[in-house]
Amino acid sequence: MDKPVIDLDTTVWEKQTGLMANFPRGITIYKSSEKVNSKNTNMYLLAFNPRLNIDLKPVVSTVAKTPTTFFNEENGEVYACVNGGFFSGTTSLSLVMYNSAVGSVNVKSLTRVYNGANTTYYPTRAAFGLDKDYKPSVSWVYSVGTGNGELYAYPQPSPNAEGQAPQIAPTASFPEEGALWTQTTAIGGSPMLIRDSIIHITDVEEMITTSATPTSSRPRTAIGHLKNGNVVLFVAEGGSTNIPGLTLQELAQQMLSLGCVGAVNLDGGGSSSLVVDGETTIKPSDAAGERKVISALIVKKR
Repeated sequence: MDKPVIDLDTTVWEKQTGLMANFPRGITIYKSSEKVNSKNTNMYLLAFNPRLNIDLKPVVSTVAKTPTTFFNEENGEVYACVNGGFFSGTTSLSLVMYNSAVGSVNVKSLTRVYNGANTTYYPTRAAFGLDKDYKPSVSWVYSVGTGNGELYAYPQPSPNAEGQAPQIAPTASFPEEGALWTQTTAIGGSPMLIRDSIIHITDVEEMITTSATPTSSRPRTAIGHLKNGNVVLFVAEGGSTNIPGLTLQELAQQMLSLGCVGAVNLDGGGSSSLVVDGETTIKPSDAAGERKVISALIVKKR
């Protein structure tokens, strides 16, 4: 019962006790400014035990809001809020599910040019979820059927790639070994960063290369889980000459170094923001401050 929520190198990660005055047992926040490949950083992580009456609540809105607004408008005892998945305008492009109620699904089709013509692709994209017993997992998922359909998870992504002929739309049997996803609370993102304790970045298969800008240093947001079932939310500042941010590979390496056995990239760039106890942590890269987003993850008392 007295074990820390997450075991970290305390010479790298410093506990932010000033932000934890209202935290119960089982949730902790840390900060690091350790250089990554000679780059200055400003990184925060929030780790918590979802079995200790601490709720992870994915939310989606029809009106774009800053993570601070999501935080302030949430009822109950709220500890933190981080930006969620991808979006376009006021439409969420990523899965948002809370207590089995689906607010939005991962984008089901994309248009890309193939052989000189606009062509439809059906990518499986990454998602993080908790089951009814608050056990976390990550997988490539697709909502099979019309509307929200039935949510299937696959042990590998559909092997799509720009410039190649599209794969068929995912079904119960394609990709192989698909199964209904039994998670009851989930957030979608892209791409997968870590699965089964191995860095496995599938931006090509998930067809997110342009949006996620894998090799660019930029602000990043990610969610992952430890072997013990605890959840990790991570943000890295970026977008300035002094603090440029992380590449996807560097983000995955950071999550792996924290002990994550599974991790998913969430929306980054100007969308990246972590609000703790009503205060922002990283400096948003947009000159206007926090960007208004469509989905968010709220950590609060269950």
